[in-house]
Amino acid sequence: MADEHSFDIGCQVDMQEVTNAVNQSMKEISQRFDFKGSKSNIEIDKGNNAIIVTSDDEFKLKNVLDILQAKLVKREVSLKALSYGKAEPAAANTVKQKITLQQGVPIDKAKEIVKIVKDMKLKVSSEIQGDSVRVRGKKLDDLQAIIDKIKGQDFDIHLQFTNYR
Repeated sequence: MADEHSFDIGCQVDMQEVTNAVNQSMKEISQRFDFKGSKSNIEIDKGNNAIIVTSDDEFKLKNVLDILQAKLVKREVSLKALSYGKAEPAAANTVKQKITLQQGVPIDKAKEIVKIVKDMKLKVSSEIQGDSVRVRGKKLDDLQAIIDKIKGQDFDIHLQFTNYR
């Protein structure tokens, strides 16, 4: 049995699930009567971890976003992992909106998580490792208490607890 246990707090969006949700959304849009003749489109920019949604006007853009969100939820992609840009005019009288996918815990949120762990005054150590936070401790119960405490907080980001050992 190990002397020390640990887990990581991070955020990784499964891009394959996002791709599947986008494909399902595009299929539904192509089949819906209210989108016949529409210039609605959803593209994935994997290099920037973003989704670009284009449509005829803001009303149709909102409908496309609703369809996309429903498909993402069905594929278990958290909507908290999405950061919406402003809808802006695009070419050929269309509007577009960029949605950035969160990959990793931002440094300010990571510092906040480390502070919460330290404030619990348990015999554990926490450290920021790149885009995740690693928590180590001898007692599994302490680690479980930390997970429960962090799940109870609202950081406005999607958090995952991985590598629990």
